[in-house]
Amino acid sequence: MIKPRKYPADFTQLEKVLRRQQPDRPVLFEYFVNGDLISYINGESFASLDNRVDQIRAITRFFHRAGYDYATIPSRYFDAFSFDNTGHEKKATVSLNEGSAITDRKSFELYQWPNPEQGNFELLQNLAMELPSGMRFIVSAPGGVLENVIDLVGFERLCFMIYEDEELTKAIFDEVGERLLRYYEICSAIEPVGALIVNDDWGFKTQTMLSPDMLRQFVFPWHKKIVETIHQNRKYAILHSCGNLSEVIDDSIDELKYDAKHSFEDIILPVEQAWQLWHDRIAIMGGIDMDFLVRRKPEEIKTRCLEMLELTSSKAYALGSGNSIPAYVPIPNYLAMIEIINL
Repeated sequence: MIKPRKYPADFTQLEKVLRRQQPDRPVLFEYFVNGDLISYINGESFASLDNRVDQIRAITRFFHRAGYDYATIPSRYFDAFSFDNTGHEKKATVSLNEGSAITDRKSFELYQWPNPEQGNFELLQNLAMELPSGMRFIVSAPGGVLENVIDLVGFERLCFMIYEDEELTKAIFDEVGERLLRYYEICSAIEPVGALIVNDDWGFKTQTMLSPDMLRQFVFPWHKKIVETIHQNRKYAILHSCGNLSEVIDDSIDELKYDAKHSFEDIILPVEQAWQLWHDRIAIMGGIDMDFLVRRKPEEIKTRCLEMLELTSSKAYALGSGNSIPAYVPIPNYLAMIEIINL
């Protein structure tokens, strides 16, 4: 079973990390975890919970018992909007070219754009009364600007569209961007929300999905507005973006003004190197490689995590996985990572 948490929940410790300061003790960060792990830590079935209120309560209990200073709540738990791509089936993996809702100007004009106001955002305000002392919520979105455009158009079609109809391309990005901006306006204004994850995968192993100039033209202007809105509401903006972002990391820091960067892979850039390169400009979150977490023994995981905490002294760094904790991460390996802060 999990060890009792050593430190009381205190969101201000995570705030110190996000401000690139040194917290008073080590801090954990995770984007999301799987239901089996929640069930194991809580000692009760997560899958059997059939309403969002109980699910959020269970998620909050998990994060508190596991030693976090917050609970991450994805948008789906309060019925937030989503961009409907009727060509996609719900599968474990989906091709970035599979299906599409928008193929040309006509389908763009006929598309039924979702209303970002429709979510039950009051749910978080109501459940704030049940948050353990010292904790806050962290909220993520129903996908990002680039992710949703790719889902609506298809990756290959989008690449052609950029060259064949730049005006239509911009119009699609703007429709998506406006709705995500409003979503973050609403969520960042909710008092118990302490930070927001802007989740938008921009790259893959060797480079960005679109060229850096294309990202700057179509994607980054909306990210800049989103971060500005989050900051105006005195909250923190955490960029979760997978892939090799070496060509746009300066944009993320200097132009978009993100407080923190999450998602790292050893095969691209080990988190130890990322921290050494950027921690004086942006907080580094997680980074213990997913493949490492799955394949290595608990003692090896403990050793790497301890070495990471020694390297960083927890300044501008919170310990966690390189991406998330899906069901295929062995529970003993996950426990080896988080129990380091209780040593």
